[in-house]
Amino acid sequence: MIIDFDKMELQHLTSFKGGEKELAANMFFDGENRVLRGTLVPGATIGLHKHEGNCEMIFITSGTGTVLMDGAYETVKAGVCHYCPEGHEHSLINNSNADLTFLAVVPKQ
Repeated sequence: MIIDFDKMELQHLTSFKGGEKELAANMFFDGENRVLRGTLVPGATIGLHKHEGNCEMIFITSGTGTVLMDGAYETVKAGVCHYCPEGHEHSLINNSNADLTFLAVVPKQ
């Protein structure tokens, strides 16, 4: 199966998960699993949220930012993958001067 993000509608999600500004995303959802390509502009965040019943993997494709996970901050940049296991909480923060783009996978929603 091919997931072609370029053929999907771009969604603009304001204050996603309680975050700042907007998440622009192309989302695939098959009823159980979610895969998305997202962009956070400078100053945008995905709000702090806890994963219950699933986990999340975020692969940074361009830019730099910060992840807040379980109270600790970690820098993320293009080429790294952030993993948030079930039962943990995290937030993605674009505290840079350029767009932060990523692919996220949330299995078994």
